[in-house]
Amino acid sequence: MEKYREVERSIIKKFRKEIWAKFVKAIKEYELIKENDKIAVCISGGKDSMLLAKCMQELKRHGQISFDLEFITMDPGYHPNDLKLIKKNAETLNIPIKIFKTDVFEIVSKYGSDEPCYLCARMRRGYLYSKAQELRCNKIALAHHFDDVIETILLNMLYNGHFQTMMPKLKSTNFKGMELIRPLYFIDEKDVKRWVKYNELEFINCGCMATICLTASKRAEMKNLIKEFEKLSPLIRKNIFTATTNINLDAVIAYKKGNKKYCFLDNYNNESKC
Repeated sequence: MEKYREVERSIIKKFRKEIWAKFVKAIKEYELIKENDKIAVCISGGKDSMLLAKCMQELKRHGQISFDLEFITMDPGYHPNDLKLIKKNAETLNIPIKIFKTDVFEIVSKYGSDEPCYLCARMRRGYLYSKAQELRCNKIALAHHFDDVIETILLNMLYNGHFQTMMPKLKSTNFKGMELIRPLYFIDEKDVKRWVKYNELEFINCGCMATICLTASKRAEMKNLIKEFEKLSPLIRKNIFTATTNINLDAVIAYKKGNKKYCFLDNYNNESKC
């Protein structure tokens, strides 16, 4: 059996509960894919995006919704060895990627000294949207998983002072008619790692040339913090996520909707005080 067939089989059989079922759950629960969508699956070359690509291929092959796929890989200035590994893995896994070159890493190294990761992510997203539009896609799919979601919730609370999650889908504000979807939304990173190990695969990491990645270090802090919390309760990760689905607006001081801020005193005294 060819390697890519073994990998596909492992998703459907070996990791059906941990990966495939959760992937399908996100697709259905959040209505991520609709009839006649054309989706650009964004491949960074890491473990998460390669798994996303295989899941999307399997869904197209076995699902009940008719949609089309493109697989796009932006080269932001990868080291030649990283780019070589990306191409090798794409060939091994039977993923027909379209690679396009940008100078993101070079620009970030010059102008992103304060927040290099933020600038890099913003620029990458823009290039991906643009390439997807060029290919006549109406959606891009990114490979953020469950751990990314709960780490983002904590990062926003502890470092930015607001309660905000990573959404399973959103509409682009700069590219008309484009949406972003996150089909791996419910999948645990540990299960992605188990899938990689089981199939004896090797992928690149970030690939960034920056010597210090502040956002990555903050995420590492969140990972460690969550591990410490889990020593107190194994339900911590689930509860962090569930908190975003159980917000009682009658029990918060204030909240925002769009550009408008609402305060509990608006209804308490029929006038705004916040």
